[in-house]
Parts: sequence; C-alpha cells; structure tokens
Amino acid sequence: MEEKARADEAYVLECRGISKAFGGTQALKDVDLFVRPGEVHALLGENGAGKSTLMKCIIGLHQQDEGTIRFEGRPYTARGPVEALDAGISMIHQELNPEPHLTIAESVFLKREDTRGIFLNKKAQNERAEDILKKFNFPHGAKTLMKELTLAQMQMVEIIKAVSCNSRLIIMDEPTSSLDSEETEHLFNTIRELKEKGVAIIYISHRMEEIFRISDHVSVFRDGTYIGERPMEGVTRDELISMMVGRKVENVFPKTACDIGDVVFKVEKLSGKGFEDISFEVRKGEILGISGLVGSGRSETMRAIFGMAPVTGGRIFLEGREIKIRKPIQAIRHGICMVNEDRKNYGLALHRSIRENMTLPTLPMKQRAPILNKKQEEKECLEMGKMLTLKSASIEHDAFSLSGGNQQKVVLAKWLLADPKVLILDEPTRGVDVGAKSEIHSLMCEFAARGMAVIMISSELPEVMGMSDRILVYHEGKINGEVSRDEILSGSADQETILGKAFGGK
Repeated sequence: MEEKARADEAYVLECRGISKAFGGTQALKDVDLFVRPGEVHALLGENGAGKSTLMKCIIGLHQQDEGTIRFEGRPYTARGPVEALDAGISMIHQELNPEPHLTIAESVFLKREDTRGIFLNKKAQNERAEDILKKFNFPHGAKTLMKELTLAQMQMVEIIKAVSCNSRLIIMDEPTSSLDSEETEHLFNTIRELKEKGVAIIYISHRMEEIFRISDHVSVFRDGTYIGERPMEGVTRDELISMMVGRKVENVFPKTACDIGDVVFKVEKLSGKGFEDISFEVRKGEILGISGLVGSGRSETMRAIFGMAPVTGGRIFLEGREIKIRKPIQAIRHGICMVNEDRKNYGLALHRSIRENMTLPTLPMKQRAPILNKKQEEKECLEMGKMLTLKSASIEHDAFSLSGGNQQKVVLAKWLLADPKVLILDEPTRGVDVGAKSEIHSLMCEFAARGMAVIMISSELPEVMGMSDRILVYHEGKINGEVSRDEILSGSADQETILGKAFGGK
C-alpha cells in the first residue's frame, strides 16, 4: 500500500478513507484519491474495482459510509449531481442516458437553462449551444433531437455539456469508448486547453495508450481497495497492469491458429441505411475483423444482418442457403447472434436479474413442457459467470447493479449460452479492463476453434489487428480494402495501412 498523501500538499480534491457497501458487497474499503489542480489524474482498475462507485460518491449519487471528501480545501458533500455541479464538479458518465426527445441545446443546458424572467429564452440558449458545437466541429445543429444522433455523437454531446459547465474538476469515465480516432484527438486537444486553465481532470479508461499519452499521475484500485499512486513519468505498462490485476497478464491478444473450414456465412451486394453494395464471407473457425471510422457503415451493416434495421438490397446466405432476416428473433433462430455496442439499450434488461438476462434467448431449451428447468438454468449461469470472472455476489442481483464491464460480460454470456453458428461482436471489449479483455479474447479463440464464425467490429486498431484472421476496412458506407493476418505478421501492413484505407486511401 502507498503512504498516505501529506495533509499540507495542495490538492483540488482529497478523498480519504472512503468506504461504501451495497448489502453484502463491499464496493470500496478505505480508499484514498488526491487530485492536483490543472492535472490529468488517471484512475485504473479492473471492472468492479470501485472506480465508478467512488466517482458517484464524489458527485452525490451515492453517500459514502465512512471517510471524508474535501474540495478546494473545504469539506465537501453533495446530495446529487446538481449540487456537485454548483460546487464546480461535473462528470461524463460511461453509461449514457440521454433524453431522446430533447434537442442538443436542451440536453447541454439541462437544469442550467437560459431564462428571461420566468420564461425560457430558447433563442439565446440555441445561440450559445451553436457556438459551443462549432468549437467542437460537431456535425449537427443545436435544434437536432438527441434520438437522431449516433452513440458516438451522444458521447460527444456529454463531453460538450461537461466542458460548457466551466467546472474546476471534470470526471471523465471512459469518454472515448464510442469515439473514433478523429473525435478522440479533438477531446485530447480540449483536455490540454482545460489543463492550461487550471481545470483538474479525473480520467478513467481501460485504454493504456491514452493513459500514457495524456495523464500526469495515475491511481490504481483493486477489489475496492486503494493500491497506490504513481507519476506517469517512469511508470511502465506492465507495472500498472500488475498493480491492477495482482498478477502478470502475459498476452492481451492471445490469438491462436484455428483450422479454418468452409464458408458458413456470406452476404452479396447488401445495402441499407448507411451502407451500400457490401459483399463478404466468413468461414468456420475464422475471426473476421471489421475496421473503419465511427459512422462508416460497419455497425449499420451488422445491425441490418441481425434484423435491427431494414435491408434495401442484396442477399444473405447461411451454410450455402439463402435466408431472409427481418427481425432479430429470425436471426437467432438461424443461429446468428449479436453483441451490440449499446449494451444498455439493446443488450440488457437492466432491472431483471443476471440469471434472467443470461438465459433470455435460450429459455425454450430449458423448458419441460410449460415448466422452466430452473436448476439447469442456474447451473449454466453460474458456470458461465465463473468462466467470464463475473463479479457479483449473486446471479439474482439486477443487471443494473453491475459495473459497465460486468454488464458487458452478461451480454456475452447471454449469446455464448445460445451456442451460435455466427457470432457478431460490436465493440466486445468496450469499457472492459485489460484482464477481462484477455479473457474475452481467449474465449473468442476458443469458440472459433469449435467451428464458430466470428465477426468482430472494433475501434481499437491493436485489438482488430491482434485478433483477426482477416480485416475488412470500411469507408463511407463501403468496403475499401482487406488486410490479412499474414500481411500484419510480415510487417507489410500496419496501423497506418488500415487508417489510410479508413480515410479513403487505396
């Protein structure tokens, strides 16, 4: 354990001895965090380590059971995010919860509306929002409804909202999880500007390259306890991973060679909203990577294949036979399953139990006439939870009670229990820690070895390069090239090659 920080050192935020329990689960135990003005302080830890719980204590969504918080040298307590915002603390949440029928301007200035007397001054509010959106080169106007935005654009609105509050401390929980490389660069430039103004930033991310690029200090949590703090200068990636997981993670991308068999899934000249004339095939035992910028049509294609969006042209084949898919239930019956990038809206029933979420697609297999074989259901869920190292005191707890990374594991478990022929993974490790990433990647290899065809979409180039047998690169709704694993291993293709194709190069 690290020595406690000196009481006389200048901090903008001091958290000392914070503990928090939920029923029988100890989420935080005697945790410390000290953040200096004008610094980016990274917070690392596996899923369930307590990072988000501490942040929720800071902004008043939870009240700590023990310990003290000081902000700008004074005792601090917030009874909710509005009080935290009034005090000068704002937070960008990992799990987005936008109101779909609000405009961008209304969302940005929610609870901070422009008023003229007792009336809302919409004109002034829209003008202020337009000025901020232009600064971020945002592609939509202030009057656009939130429901018309992509997940990445909703994430950018949350970032814009936090920055517009003129806070002295901004908490960013996985802010780049839905952003492409260009949007991430814009965020980093904004972070640098905020630092110059003396704004402190707590930055939570599982992307190590980001931590090393923008952070000044890093604190590490493990299993709800404080492990230590390090200056970024001189610390190594292996040291941080060891602090996080308490063990050495040998290989985050444990790709194993599998026997690749016959074509199991194929699309010909598929078209729909956001994509056009898409043709590709996937073989048994193959992991097909899909790369490209956010909005390039990669997720749109997979959603249409899974029946979540209409197909306007083209054909789909499974095991040599043409099939029609208009609804997700039809895809599931054919043995095609999809882990959606937006787990909150499309992956989970948050107020149902972990067990119910895991077995929802496979309930008919666990029935004896009208009776559910609950014993078999519980056995399979417990085994899958153990395989995925799911952190929960009980599979009867609501999915809502889990951290973002553990929620992702439940989504994965749901489809793995269905034993699909084709498994589509859209950002499968979004918001997942480095240890769990390695476990998920190992599972991908295991299922490919069993003959499953795996399609993986990822915004992380190291992931798509490290795990794929082939990579298709999207640009503006079309496939703009293919890169093989042999090309990557031989050095004839690299990240620049893929990025070049993603930006339209040949």
